Amino acid sequence: MTETIAGITVPDTALAREATELVRAAAPPLLFDHSRRVFLFGSLKGLRRGLVADPELLYVGAMFHDLGLTERYRRTDQRFEVDGADLARDFLLAHGRSEAEARAVWLGIALHTTPGLVEHLEPEVALVTAGVETDVLGLDLDEITAEEIAAVTGAHRRPNFKQDILRAFTDGMRDRPDTTFGTMNDDVLAHFVPGFTRKDFVDIIQGSAWPE
Repeated sequence: MTETIAGITVPDTALAREATELVRAAAPPLLFDHSRRVFLFGSLKGLRRGLVADPELLYVGAMFHDLGLTERYRRTDQRFEVDGADLARDFLLAHGRSEAEARAVWLGIALHTTPGLVEHLEPEVALVTAGVETDVLGLDLDEITAEEIAAVTGAHRRPNFKQDILRAFTDGMRDRPDTTFGTMNDDVLAHFVPGFTRKDFVDIIQGSAWPE
């Protein structure tokens, strides 16, 4: 049955339904509800900004973006964002989507914690980050009405979300600290993992093998 929340229609294709069930099976309610809100808030931001994304591709990008934090799909040898990006790419290709479409979704997930880039790329890339920035950071909330916020959070509640999402980030990255270099993710480990030391870009340059 087609579901509409805050005026946004959730895709009801076979691909979207399978994506929903895959994420529901792998992710705790915290991440499942967060991912649905990312789709809804990203879609609403798209309406305000005149960005038209393929709803099915945006949905997969939003739903898969944090799968690298789950026990089922997390790895320890690469950034958690790449875990989810790789899964989404393979999922879309297996369902007949093109290489270009799968690549756009890959970029949307892989870059969702890297500010300053995605707004120059396709809507399917930009709006995943827009949804994340809304739900996690509260950025540009004035682009969404109070009624829309109430509808989204009524369908997918966010009790104690700030502390719970920080705990999920910490648990998902504490055993791969090297992957956080150069990203905002090392802020999380610096706050919550005793003994974590940030790598310093300047120190790396000054201490490199080059004599000058």
